[in-house]
Amino acid sequence: MEVVSVKVDKKIKERMQRFSNINWSQTIRSAIESRLEEEELKDRHLDLKELREASKIAESIRKPVPEGWDSAAEIRKWREARRR
Repeated sequence: MEVVSVKVDKKIKERMQRFSNINWSQTIRSAIESRLEEEELKDRHLDLKELREASKIAESIRKPVPEGWDSAAEIRKWREARRR
C-alpha cells in the first residue's frame, strides 16, 4: 500500500474527531475508489458525435429487406440443408 496525505481545515478535523468510531482512512479510500470508477466509466463512453457518425455509416451500407422475405423460413431452409 502507498501513503497519500489529505489536508483538511481545522473545523473539519474537529468535526471528524466527534465521530471517532468512523474509520476515516477507509472512508476516504472508498470515496477515492468510487470517484475513480466514475471517471473510468466516463472514459469508456463513446463520444456522441462519433456514435452518430458510426450510425450514419451503418445505415448507409444496410441493405433493405426484400418484400415477402421470411427470416424464419430462411433459417429452417439452411438448417434442413445442413442435416442432409
